Amino acid sequence: MKLARFTENGTTRIGKVVGDEIVDWSAVPGVGTSMRALLEALPQLQSTLEQADGRRFALGQVRLEAPVNDPQKFLGIGMNYRKHADEARAAGLTIPSTQLWFNKQVSCINAPFDPVVKPAVSEQLDYEIEMGVVIGRRCRHVKASDARSVIAGYLIVNDVSCRDWLRRSPTFTLGKSFDTHGPVGPWLTTDDDIDDPLNLAMTLSVNGEVRQHSVTGDMIYNLYEQIEYLSTVMTLEPGDILATGTPSGVGAASNNFLQVGDVMCLEIQHLGRIEHKVIADTFDA
Repeated sequence: MKLARFTENGTTRIGKVVGDEIVDWSAVPGVGTSMRALLEALPQLQSTLEQADGRRFALGQVRLEAPVNDPQKFLGIGMNYRKHADEARAAGLTIPSTQLWFNKQVSCINAPFDPVVKPAVSEQLDYEIEMGVVIGRRCRHVKASDARSVIAGYLIVNDVSCRDWLRRSPTFTLGKSFDTHGPVGPWLTTDDDIDDPLNLAMTLSVNGEVRQHSVTGDMIYNLYEQIEYLSTVMTLEPGDILATGTPSGVGAASNNFLQVGDVMCLEIQHLGRIEHKVIADTFDA
């Protein structure tokens, strides 16, 4: 299933995407308005939801929202694609010998087609296409061999980064967490809809020029190993978003950073497409 949060006529609801339409589930008992809460109840509701119907809207009639807008955690892994690690090494960075995780503050979450703000305080705004994994059930100490059983589904993440602010914080948090710098979507594709999440093509273009192109199988640490590693440290909760790494071709590698007016388009096979225009910071101190 493709589960979406959408706004129509000023009201935000949850529904299922079917082709070019979205089925409104607001009248289905147990669905509610929080995707995080729905994921907690999904094991009990899944058979009901597969048969559920409701009023239908064309996707063009509605505003798609971030599929999960209230996760407890939004975590990302650095330098996790082989060629991206190579370009980082060429830039003089030390490649870690273990998984390198950082935190994106949840306040950066953005809708799949909303603008991304270029902060007035940054001249190095960058893009990163990533497959996002959304956790489906509360778990701890998960073995890699069992990790798929705790995954609710997948979405596209644009791990927007201010490279100059990354250098100000060794944890990466500041450079990864500006408002609007966590677009996710366009919907949550449930795990049972994907045969092999480690074999999905991914492409990011800026103004129609392809900048990143790879497959999810090029990860150094695959998503199951990531879940094992993280769950050794912390309890993972339904709705938590894990951004699983970006391939080569980021702007920092060529000193080709985003400018106001640029349009990013991100596509991952079977997961859909998201798109954002870069706009100027309108904050007035």
